[in-house]
Amino acid sequence: MNEQTKNRIRQFVADRNWDQFHSPANLAKSIAIEACELLECFQWSEENYDLQHVKEELADVLVYCQDLLDKLGLDEDEIINMKMDQNAAKYPVEKAKGKADKYDAL
Repeated sequence: MNEQTKNRIRQFVADRNWDQFHSPANLAKSIAIEACELLECFQWSEENYDLQHVKEELADVLVYCQDLLDKLGLDEDEIINMKMDQNAAKYPVEKAKGKADKYDAL
């Protein structure tokens, strides 16, 4: 996410004095709730969904994720790369390519 978008999210929250409601636990709950709303877009069909609604729900998830990153003082690139390193170790290409098995079943 570029800095302009991050700053727009931050300003939106600041203008409404919502930081007081944004504990890490509340933000994590909000991420889960919005993720469920995103999943609801695909509840009855995996092919016939409203792309605009998907975009709106996905944006809600991302906004809350950015709020949580800010609240915890985390950098998204740093934590994503840390997790990708862990995933690469759990799912080496030679064992995982083309398979949906969990790492302990490879």
